Amino acid sequence: MADEKPARTTSQVSAGRPATDEEFAAFYRTNFKPLTAFVLMHGATLVEATDVVQDTMIEAYRSWHRIDHHRAWAHRVASKTFGRRRFATAEDLVADPPEPAPPLCGDIENWEQQQDLLTALAVLPPRQQQVMAWTLSGFRPAEIADELGITAEAVRSSLVKARQALSARGDR
Repeated sequence: MADEKPARTTSQVSAGRPATDEEFAAFYRTNFKPLTAFVLMHGATLVEATDVVQDTMIEAYRSWHRIDHHRAWAHRVASKTFGRRRFATAEDLVADPPEPAPPLCGDIENWEQQQDLLTALAVLPPRQQQVMAWTLSGFRPAEIADELGITAEAVRSSLVKARQALSARGDR
């Protein structure tokens, strides 16, 4: 029984909290912009994307100790959250709210390239758009399949179709 670790006391748990806060703060700073870009690639407006990412980050903070792979978890939650919001919204706005200055760009050329990418992805069916967003965020087909609950072959098929559609669009 000497190998058993004693249960953590409340003071030990709260004493460990500042380290968690620092870890989360670093995660937030590193991942907020790329995660926002990821949601934009799903077809969200900038307002929608930042709202989804902020909600995702709040939940990540609340669940920090239960999450094994924070980056993949955040992408999965943001993707599902946007998907639920996209298909659950029955609201018909008269006008789009004005978009604030994009926080994702450092220079105008980079911003224009991002806008071109978002415009191109917007013509894809939702699954192809989703898979391209995951791919452009650095995930491999097997990882995407695990996160989306589909087969790696289905991911690869969606990627092929998306690339063909984007290529055909570029020929115009």
